[in-house]
Parts: sequence; structure tokens; C-alpha cells
Amino acid sequence: MIARSTLSLPNLPPTPIHVKSESKPPITASISSSPRTNQTPSAADTDPQTRKPKGSSQLNRWSRARAIRSGRKLDRPGNRTQTAEVNLQVQSKEGVSVEPHAIETDTVDDVEVNLGKTIYMVSDGTGWTAEHSVNAALGQFDYCLVDRGCPVNTHLFSGIDDVEKLMEIIKQAAKEGAMVVYTLADPSMAESAKQACKLWGIPSTDILGPITEAIASHLGVSPSGLPRGAPGRNFPLSEDYFKRIEAIEFTIKQDDGAFPQNLHKADIVLTGVSRTGKTPLSIYLAQKGYKVANVPIVMGVGLPKTLFEVDPEKVFGLTINPVILQTIRRARAKSLGFGDETRSNYSEMDHVREELGFAGMIFAQNPVWPVIEVTGKAIEETAAIILRLDHDRKHRCTMPTISKRY
Repeated sequence: MIARSTLSLPNLPPTPIHVKSESKPPITASISSSPRTNQTPSAADTDPQTRKPKGSSQLNRWSRARAIRSGRKLDRPGNRTQTAEVNLQVQSKEGVSVEPHAIETDTVDDVEVNLGKTIYMVSDGTGWTAEHSVNAALGQFDYCLVDRGCPVNTHLFSGIDDVEKLMEIIKQAAKEGAMVVYTLADPSMAESAKQACKLWGIPSTDILGPITEAIASHLGVSPSGLPRGAPGRNFPLSEDYFKRIEAIEFTIKQDDGAFPQNLHKADIVLTGVSRTGKTPLSIYLAQKGYKVANVPIVMGVGLPKTLFEVDPEKVFGLTINPVILQTIRRARAKSLGFGDETRSNYSEMDHVREELGFAGMIFAQNPVWPVIEVTGKAIEETAAIILRLDHDRKHRCTMPTISKRY
């Protein structure tokens, strides 16, 4: 049985409101609102010189985002408040109706708040799928997200395993005008979310449902309907699990040129000048089960002989734009407490260009090594290039390339 929760509101004269839908006839809900109290405005309210200053939209945005994440009720300033009780029933596949939903709406006068759009990510598990799917989609809007031309706030709700919690989140989404993206393995939970969002006019997307149904149709079997990690689901420690753990341990030990005698044990070897992202890229690849070693290229310091003795198809060079590299190194030096007067040539442009030229000479002497330009690339993008090249080499796939650099 699904628990019900109700919000008690004053009985006030009903006023009809129509919720329009493109495909279905309008739904009529009963709204009760409190009449405004007629008050004579004071001189401070009418005189623009004596009116109180407007609240900071930036502070309002931060305060509101913190309140949503912490689950606290939002109390926004305003001189008009409407309380609406919407008697709508959410019908799930199991035929259970839920009607706990009273939505508060309020208006704010003379306060300009620009919070941007909000996306709620709801999951009955960790929320990894929902979060990464949303972030991947938001990557298509970086042209306006970077300069806050279309600000977006995302909030993850994980471990949502009952309808009551789900309805509270959707109620909050309706109040905030948010979009709801959900990954719910239980079909009845997913249907409840779909119907609630439809009835309240909330834009929503089911990420897990369509692909699960497609795979079920292809395999000819029904899905379990249980979220990953649910009680009763056993996940034995597989060979792949131990392979990933071993790869992470190896990669950590081989960081920054340590133990060069073990380079032949690595699946992938990364090399490049300082601050080209070798370490985070190594850890990312290790989490996918690859043993990775990285070797820094430093002028005046000889490279280990084993780097040139291992299978050259394992080695990948990393390079970067000198201006970007200088910026990264200056930030690094500043974080270590080195000021302009004490900063070495580590972040000077002449030294940066000279070091990149030295690395380029080494790459030219080893033409089998692919050289990957990491400027402007996320770690995932660089890793995808490396794994594709590694896969093509192992399977002897031939693809014409315009340039040696990727």
C-alpha cells in the first residue's frame, strides 16, 4: 500500500482553473485562494527615493539553491501569497491512486530574481545514469552556459524508493517550475512519476524506461524492475572487478615516472610535459581496467630507457597549446604559494615553448607514438581517443588519418 500525505489548507471560495493539454481535453482543478487585503500604501512604498533597495539576485540564487539541496521549505519575500489545493489523482499501473498534493505558489513584487532553469534528477539508485546523461546533454549548450546566457541549476535526488518521497519531489518541481529527469527501475514508480508530471504540466523525461523496454523486446524476457543495489540482488565479485582494482593499484604506483622498470607491464603508457593531464587521465583509464603508467618529459632530465624498449603501440604522447599551458602552470604555481617575484621559469612562456618543442622532437623521433592534442578536450574525450586507437591496433583495424595528431 502506498502511503498518503495531506496538507491542510483553509477552506476558501473555489475558483476554476483550466490546465490545457495539446492532446487531451482541458483538466479542471479546484483552486482556493485567499483574497488580497486592501491596504493603503505608505510613503516609503510609493516614493522611489525612499523605497527599500531590491534584494541581490545573486544572493537569492545561492540561498535558494542551498535551500533546495538541503530539503528546506522555501520562504521567499513577497506581499502576495496564493495557496492552491489541486485535487488530482495519480494512477499507477497497479491501480493505486495518490492524492497528497497541495501546491503553494507565490509571487514576489518589486524583487528581480534570475535563478535560471532548474533540472531535477530523480533516481532509485545512485543517480549516476541520470547525472551523466543530463551532463552529456548540457554539453550541447555550452555556448550559452559558459557566459550564463541560459543559467541551469541541477539537483540530484538519489535513493528514492517509495511513491511518497517521489511525489514530494515532483511537488517541489511544480513549485519551482523545474524539469524532472528520472531513472526508476520499478515500472509502477516510473508510471507514477510520468502521470504526476503530466497532470501538473511538468516537463519530464524517462531515461531508463524506453531503453529497458527496447532491450526486453529484443531479448524476449522481462526486466526485473529492481534498482541496482536493491536488497535481494546479488552482485558477485567478478573477474572484471578484480581487474579494475589491480589496474588502479598499478596506476597509482606508476604515477609520474615511478618504477620505470615496470613499464612493460602497463597496458598504456602516457608521456608529455608537466601539466598536460597525465595523472587524471591515467586514473580515469585505470577505472576502466587498464594498467596505465605515465612518464613526464622534462628538459635536462633523461627519459628512462625502458620507455623506448616497450611496445611502441602502447605509448601515447600528450601535447597542449603553449598559452593554455602557461595559464595552467601559473595557476599551479600560485596555488603552491609562489608569487611573481619567486616564480621560476616553470611558467614563463619562453620556457614553456622550449619544453613543448623538446617534447615534439621526441615525438618526431618515435613516429609510431600517436600524439594527442589535449587543448580544450575533457579527460573523457582524450580517453576515448586513446581507447579507440588501442582497440583499432589490437584488432588491426585500418582507418585513413589526415594527421598524426588527434
